Amino acid sequence: DDLNEIYIGGESFCFSRKWVFRHHSLRELTVACEIGSDLWAPNPPSTELAMKGATVIVNLSAIEEVVTRDDYRRRLIAAHSAKLVCGYICSEAGEGESTQGSVFAGHSIIAENGHILAESTAESGIIYSEIDVLRLDYERRRRGTFTGEYMSYYETGECTDTVLTRKFPKLPFVPDNPADRAKRCEQAIYLQCLGLKKRVQHTYTKKLVVGVSGGLDSTLAMLVCARTLKMMGRPADDLIAITMPGFGTTARTKSNAEKLSEALGAEFRTIPIGDVTLKHFEDIGHDPEDHSVVYENAQARERTQVLMDIANGCGGLVVGTGDMSELALGWATFNGDHMSMYGVNAGVPKTMMRYLVGYIADTDPELTEVLKSILDTPVSPELLPAENGVISQRTEDIIGPYELHDFFLYYGIRWGFEPKKVYRVAKYAFEGDYDGETILKWLKIFYRRFFAQQFKRTCAPDGPKIGTLTLSPGGDWSMPTDAASALWLKELEDIEF
Repeated sequence: DDLNEIYIGGESFCFSRKWVFRHHSLRELTVACEIGSDLWAPNPPSTELAMKGATVIVNLSAIEEVVTRDDYRRRLIAAHSAKLVCGYICSEAGEGESTQGSVFAGHSIIAENGHILAESTAESGIIYSEIDVLRLDYERRRRGTFTGEYMSYYETGECTDTVLTRKFPKLPFVPDNPADRAKRCEQAIYLQCLGLKKRVQHTYTKKLVVGVSGGLDSTLAMLVCARTLKMMGRPADDLIAITMPGFGTTARTKSNAEKLSEALGAEFRTIPIGDVTLKHFEDIGHDPEDHSVVYENAQARERTQVLMDIANGCGGLVVGTGDMSELALGWATFNGDHMSMYGVNAGVPKTMMRYLVGYIADTDPELTEVLKSILDTPVSPELLPAENGVISQRTEDIIGPYELHDFFLYYGIRWGFEPKKVYRVAKYAFEGDYDGETILKWLKIFYRRFFAQQFKRTCAPDGPKIGTLTLSPGGDWSMPTDAASALWLKELEDIEF
């Protein structure tokens, strides 16, 4: 049905507006077309074409230009490509094609899943970009809303690497534009507060209990708790901030924790854990000079026990401080800082954490000084003894740069990029910052840890989803605890520098 016969140069051709054209080897590249005002219709042909499998829609258009139409066209195409999870290419008639009362401006657009990749006017001429059809296909399968005739194909063909012109930001969780970034920060903090508010109401919680270290994660948790209490009309001292100095606690972080608590009006307590941990070592026969994982994890578990017991005593709720990047890498002590009664930071990646705290530092003058000091403090669990009063244990020296791991998390897990593709775009994004060998080293560590540490995520506490990715078992993340990383790591083995 809907098959038409057209004549070009005296020859007859069959054509249908329902046809889709699939690449012979890259089957995810499936192209279909609509014309001009089809896009503006309530139910455009491209909707059906996308359901038939089209990942790229092309539109040869001649819509006359009027004032503000470029903004409308931009929003329409971006939204339509997001709804259909497709690439959309619209080529408008340009300057010199006008007759009588209409003017054309050549406003052409290339969009992908809600994002404008390139656009032009008559003066800028030809535009070009790359549409990631594998990414689109993955997102369609992940959503589960493309059913019926839509099918995903995976066939191996002879394909060559495309020369990239589109940008892959180093911090994909953080908008580049300052205004967008500020808006994102405000929205993220608001969602964290809404989640915590509901949990407090549901559990009839009298107090919020947070273990504070003077680091970024516990700082953000404190800020969210304080805002939530204010939102609920509750007194500031319903927040109990507890610092528990251990063998690696430095004066700077302890001081920052106390200053932050004072600025927020929270009840502040100091409970040293050194002596009780040494007694624990004696009980289990562990040499305190052996700074192995037992030495570190015993402190984390002791701190968790203190927080839980204090919360039980005051009808409180232990608010967890761990973030999504730590969940991804398993950088948390099982049944230690891994555990809480509600994890407000569970949906926040580490690279975004810094901007959330920075946003509050910039917008709340009373907190600026202490938050700036916290932002200048190296990321550390502070479980090994300090050296000359200075932090000796830096997290990123051990597991790698968080900016790389969050990049791997975004493209490898959120968007399902294959390991070689993650490596390639990371080299492109971090050119001049890290060489290929360094990126590959940390990428392998990422995959090893991500798969091996799923058992911690399977039983992680509840926490609010902030962005489009969550690793919480209470959200839309589902992964077997014994899933193997072998196939992912094997793909990286034959990479040559």
